[in-house]
Amino acid sequence: MELTPNAKLLDLTGKTAIVTGGAMGIGLGIVNRMAAAGANVVIADREQAEAEKVAVEMSNNGLKVKAIQTDISFEEAVKNLVSATVTSFGTVDILVNNAGVYPNIPVSKMELADFEKVLSINLKGVFLTTKYVSEQMIKQGNGGRIINITSIDAIHPSMMGLAAYDASKHGVWGFTKNVALELAPHKIWVNAIAPGGIATPGVTKLQQPTATGVDMSKTIEAFLAGIPMHRMGESDEIGKVTLFLASDMASYMTGSQIVVDGGFLLT
Repeated sequence: MELTPNAKLLDLTGKTAIVTGGAMGIGLGIVNRMAAAGANVVIADREQAEAEKVAVEMSNNGLKVKAIQTDISFEEAVKNLVSATVTSFGTVDILVNNAGVYPNIPVSKMELADFEKVLSINLKGVFLTTKYVSEQMIKQGNGGRIINITSIDAIHPSMMGLAAYDASKHGVWGFTKNVALELAPHKIWVNAIAPGGIATPGVTKLQQPTATGVDMSKTIEAFLAGIPMHRMGESDEIGKVTLFLASDMASYMTGSQIVVDGGFLLT
């Protein structure tokens, strides 16, 4: 058996990747790695101004990046995303379901609308993008990669106030395993990444005082103390693992979840 050169294993030239929530944080780390590997990258984000800013900066540096404003909780928006991506780049080969929200609200103070909003974006959005992107991949006939960003909260319960978030991430992990079975005959591999604490603008915002009565700054300090590596992760550290799963390095993986948490679950 002839070995593929290492450099070629990570080469995504000619592939097109959609990254939801790619304008900042973990999503931006993923966009950077996909584009650096040669992929055409579509940033699907509700924050159009931020997404456009990233796309322009990266395009000016010779990378192929396009921003498409998308709210993945709406079916028509997802259909438009897939159509616009194909119009721009011809194919969709990689989908990274990264977009998510995590408002801190204890169940005792949570309204039904709060719970439904989290599941609508974090779980229903993953269903919609997976459904319509996989349809396009099957039509193309060349297989594909779907990578869902879950959380260590999909494995172990999180802090008080994130019950809806935890429910959504457990759901995404279950969805990942089932869809991996369904799409395997089409050579579409479906995997997940479970980040631990990652230093992002969203985590910084989470530490601000809220009306829920939860002191998140102290909670996060306690969380940090439990990480064996004694630091939060960087967005690029999720980007690198995403590149691995999107590439031929992960050619015999589907239905798997990679934990990237600095060892937190060990404690």
